[in-house]
Amino acid sequence: MSYIVKIKKSAEKEIYALPANIHQKIAEAILKLGKDVRPVGGVKLQGGRDGYRLRVGDYRIIYTIDDKNKIVEISGVGHRKEVYR
Repeated sequence: MSYIVKIKKSAEKEIYALPANIHQKIAEAILKLGKDVRPVGGVKLQGGRDGYRLRVGDYRIIYTIDDKNKIVEISGVGHRKEVYR
């Protein structure tokens, strides 16, 4: 079952700031999230943070899932060293 993918403005800015080759890979991963919200490699965040992370090379997509309304919301995208801050 497909979900609607929403991207927060802050995450959108982070995506556009990425290098072009990474930008394309992130865009493809986000499109796939609409069809498979819990993909292999998608891991629940720890440390009291709500949501999941998806690995795309050295970059991470941080997102939450609303199963009731069938929505995936992308809240952050960035390099693995910086995205969790």
